[in-house]
Amino acid sequence: MLSFEEAKARLETAGQGHVLQFWAELSAEESNTLLEEISKLQPEELLEHCRAVAVAEAASRHSSADGRLDARMKPVPPEFIGSVRKSEKETLQIWGDEGLLQISQDRVAVLLLAGGQGTRLGVPYPKGMYNVGLPSGKTLYQVQAECIQKVQKLANVKHGSRCTIPWYIMTSEFTLGPTEKFFKDNEYFGLCPSNVVMFEQRMIPAVGFDGKIILEKKNKIAMAPDGNGGLYRALVDNKILEDMERRGVEYLHVYCVDNILVKMADPVFIGFCVIKGADCGAKVVDKAYPAEPVGVVCRVDGLYQVIEYSEIQPETAEIRGPGGELLFSAGNICNHFFTRDFLKDVAEKFESQLKQHVAIKKVPFVDGEGNLVKPTKPNGIKMEKFVFDVFQFSKKFVAFEVLREEEFSPLKNADGAPLDTPTTARRSLLAQHYRWALAAGGNFLDEQDKPIPPKHSMTQNEDPPAICEISPLVSYFGEGLEKLLKQKNLKSPFLLDENEAENLVKTT
Repeated sequence: MLSFEEAKARLETAGQGHVLQFWAELSAEESNTLLEEISKLQPEELLEHCRAVAVAEAASRHSSADGRLDARMKPVPPEFIGSVRKSEKETLQIWGDEGLLQISQDRVAVLLLAGGQGTRLGVPYPKGMYNVGLPSGKTLYQVQAECIQKVQKLANVKHGSRCTIPWYIMTSEFTLGPTEKFFKDNEYFGLCPSNVVMFEQRMIPAVGFDGKIILEKKNKIAMAPDGNGGLYRALVDNKILEDMERRGVEYLHVYCVDNILVKMADPVFIGFCVIKGADCGAKVVDKAYPAEPVGVVCRVDGLYQVIEYSEIQPETAEIRGPGGELLFSAGNICNHFFTRDFLKDVAEKFESQLKQHVAIKKVPFVDGEGNLVKPTKPNGIKMEKFVFDVFQFSKKFVAFEVLREEEFSPLKNADGAPLDTPTTARRSLLAQHYRWALAAGGNFLDEQDKPIPPKHSMTQNEDPPAICEISPLVSYFGEGLEKLLKQKNLKSPFLLDENEAENLVKTT
């Protein structure tokens, strides 16, 4: 650990000597805590970080239409787009078979971006621990863990293998401890603990508009995760790339924790990317309407990137192609494919070139007298990097269009908000399972054993006519249900777990 003199010299080199202004008032334990925090800050990096904040903040204030990105946008060429909606069943089968083959050979892993807390949900714990109110009571982490087990089983059955899909989970200082405990308390939801690898992304200081680091307490710097684009630095810092190489992992499916409909290690997506020879890929959904607030996957000056909705002028968003479809309709859902070699290149060669994004925040701080202040208006800047900003470095980029109702329902806001709430996430999953059950030939009955008329299409604002939850351990994407449910009368609410599946097999 640094001495006081070393810490002072380090901070003064970066113009941040004020961090030690309350040193004389600190206990021995508080002093050690602060010294430990300072020891993680390299003076050159700290100086550059504070300069970068000032430059980025000024650029965000003075940006003009003259440099508009949307004026240089081009859509992803059709030959580099796959589509669940537009492809023949035989083609989807080929892609899925290739994905299962790669999984069976232990060449596929999933990597979860889980550094954020559930603040917007109104809870003090990581989002993955959230229960949206499913009949089973399962959390997001449990649903995802069971998806991994099921797709492993599908690959094993098809290829007579005994494969493993490692699960890498990038946490932050805020989420690592609770996440580790949650997995241990739940016995890793049936997964082998050695195949669940948790690691921390870097924390960086929040900086005031004056270029000075903000003190959260007298002995604590206000810190924040460096965004999901902090992944690439974290892969190196935690030797995750070496772990992947040791396990023989060649392909990564990277996703955000809050999408309840995510298909873990999706064989169709993996197979499409492998067959296309892609080093980088992105799942996209058709924008629901021109002004929908989602980023758009596109090309700018020949390089692939995501342009945020706030950077796209309304007239650009409205442009339509010859068939009447939106020209820029590829909505980004933070669901990506990377080869390990591509991640290695990014981490070693390009990480320093990633754009810094400005997030202006209300950051609690201590004033000159040491009093805690909770600001009522933004007073500081947190810098973030985004995971998708590496698309520009890809030598072979592809996009893969999926159906929103089958694969994208994020959980971001507490109930009461119009979108992306526990209620909308729960409805999305239960509606999907209800559709699967109908497609398999099941019939639903109400509490009085009267038939419930089927409904094959629902809006996000309505519950399915019958409540049906199907465990991922029983079916990954609706497969195998016909032999269990065809011509069966299912009483709502219907929960199809492994035990119920066994009972249905016995009665068939």
